[in-house]
Amino acid sequence: MNALYVDPQKCMGCKSCEIGCAVQHSKSKTLFGAVFEEALPMKRIFVEAGPGVKMPVFCHHCEDAPCLNSCITGCLYRDEHGFIRRHKERCIACWTCVMTCPFGVVTRDENKHLAVKCDRCHKREVPACVSACPTRALQLVDLDELARRKRGRYVQAETGG
Repeated sequence: MNALYVDPQKCMGCKSCEIGCAVQHSKSKTLFGAVFEEALPMKRIFVEAGPGVKMPVFCHHCEDAPCLNSCITGCLYRDEHGFIRRHKERCIACWTCVMTCPFGVVTRDENKHLAVKCDRCHKREVPACVSACPTRALQLVDLDELARRKRGRYVQAETGG
């Protein structure tokens, strides 16, 4: 299974991922067009800064997802790939999912009265946020391969290799 991975050492806080996400979810699908849309497109990823670090925060499509579990209308559901998606016609703007998301990444579109969250750019091979990242701080990785690489680095560190 693939997952979004962040290397906070590489993130420079440029917010290119936020822009790429918003443009992907715009009507025009272009930066220039998106800026002039009546309702500005909403990002689904947020670059936050802490002491000495900047990093994107995004939906983890949790296995035991509080947003999904708390949705009173069945608006949120898990698709065949394991991602939490939204039936927008079922959303009643109760904001329960917004309140229960532990990462603070389910947001409100008050103009459309809808909850907004990452859809992992399901119509694209690589999410827009990943494609937009100039430093590759944000990557789409195979979880098994990531675990193998980490084990290899651990062995090298322990053996002085």
